[in-house]
Parts: sequence; C-alpha cells; structure tokens
Amino acid sequence: MEWSERYALGIVRMDETHREFIEFCNELAATEPESAGFLERLDAFIEHTAAHFDQENRWMEAVNFPVCHREEHDRVLAVAREVRQRVEKGDLFLGRRLLEELPPWFDNHLDTMDTALAFRLKEIGFDTESA
Repeated sequence: MEWSERYALGIVRMDETHREFIEFCNELAATEPESAGFLERLDAFIEHTAAHFDQENRWMEAVNFPVCHREEHDRVLAVAREVRQRVEKGDLFLGRRLLEELPPWFDNHLDTMDTALAFRLKEIGFDTESA
C-alpha cells in the first residue's frame, strides 16, 4: 500500500496513525511468512494496530459513536492474533492471506467507518489532540 492524500481525513492524529498503519503493513508484506522476522513484524503490526484502534475507540466512546466500528476493530485484532498463533505453529497460508486481505480491508474501513468517524469528530469540534 502507498499513502496518498486519498487517505487523508483531515484529522492530524488520525491521518498520522493511518500513515503509520500503512508503513507497518508494508514492512510486514516485505517479509515472507517463512522468514524468521515475520513473527516479529507481525507482533509489531499487532501492537501498533491495537494502539491505533484503542485511540479511535476512546474518541468514539467520548462522542457516543455507534459500536459497530469498535466491533470491527475487535474482529480485526482477533483475526491478526489468531493468524499470529497459527503462523507460529507453521500455518503459513494464513500469514499470506492476511497480507492479501489487509489492503482491501483498510481501503473499505477508511472509506466507510473512519470517514464517518472523522466527519462526526470535525462536526462537533472534538479535540483529538488532547483525548
């Protein structure tokens, strides 16, 4: 994936976090699931993604945003953690599938749920820098 202004939603913290998410995805995609560094990069991706989602979840709680967005975050993290366990046990197919599925998932999630959240946060003037 490559960052482009198409991904910018106009909230600095959110945009920076999304840019980092793409960087983590790209680092992970550059490592074959068979290689020794794959699990380390997957762990870094999961850690960043958990922090990314926690940040958005705090904002959503603060503005009473619909829970379906948070539920999707929970599902993605559960899948990533399950894939991590399976890759560690030698199931490399799921590691490859995760690499294939992240870009289209991110595009869809950003275009729908994150765009709606950004709109709401801007609409009410929510201060994402201090939240």
